[in-house]
Amino acid sequence: MATIAFIGLGNMGGPMAANLAKAGHAVRAFDLSSSALEQAAQAGCHPAGSAQDAVQGVEVVISMLPAGKHVESLFVSGEAPLFERLEAGTLVIDSSTIDAATARRVAASAAERNIGFIDAPVSGGVGGAQAGTLTFIVGGSTEQFDLARPILECMGKNIFHAGEQGAGQVAKVCNNMLLGILMAGTCEALSMGMKNGLDPRVLSDIMKQSSGSNWALQVYNPVPGVMEGVPASRGYQGGFMVDLMFKDLGLAMEVSQQSAAATPMGSAARALFNLHKSAGNGELDFSSLINLYQQSE
Repeated sequence: MATIAFIGLGNMGGPMAANLAKAGHAVRAFDLSSSALEQAAQAGCHPAGSAQDAVQGVEVVISMLPAGKHVESLFVSGEAPLFERLEAGTLVIDSSTIDAATARRVAASAAERNIGFIDAPVSGGVGGAQAGTLTFIVGGSTEQFDLARPILECMGKNIFHAGEQGAGQVAKVCNNMLLGILMAGTCEALSMGMKNGLDPRVLSDIMKQSSGSNWALQVYNPVPGVMEGVPASRGYQGGFMVDLMFKDLGLAMEVSQQSAAATPMGSAARALFNLHKSAGNGELDFSSLINLYQQSE
């Protein structure tokens, strides 16, 4: 078992850290939220007073932060960057969803200090984090991937090696761009059916067994009351926020511009989520996009 520092205990990070502790690892956890630290302690983690305290003498550091600027500040450019405190040979696993350029830049800084840094963004949502069934998409060397895999398997079910540093982030934004497109299309189709008198539960069942079936229909229906245990049935709370989907679609657009890849549907999805976000819905689950369609005439 390893001694692991876990930085960032939000909706995803908290359950991930708890699963590491459940697996028998010694987890030193830190977050700016005192309530998140209390929950981590109840799950068997050891709360730290700061990120710097959390990483003292650990073998592995895992971070789950909102954006690239937070990752770079924590490890490289902040007032007390962690790379100046970590021992050579430490493995850093960043599970944040950030831009690939920042991931590569931070990895290069780590390599100068003989510290391993891999990007390992996740897919699977809060439910997957709680159940330990996340998908990890890893960018790093084969050797780093092999070192990280036993740790990642405590938190996830599907572990993929996408390529070198930054590849995990590119694959993740490709996936999330498709997810945003699928959710927007699912909301559009269901809304049209409902406005023409169809029962959304019946219509969902029809489409699930037909050529329009997709992940949103199967496990994340956006219409309240159609499916239990999803954000739509609890006021669109506790899921993947509109703000985060908009951020990820922005990252996808950056990748598309850098590579001259055409993304007309991704651009359209981003515009829809931006419209929904600008109406004050940024903290709701991204499946709440159906309200945008339901309110329009």
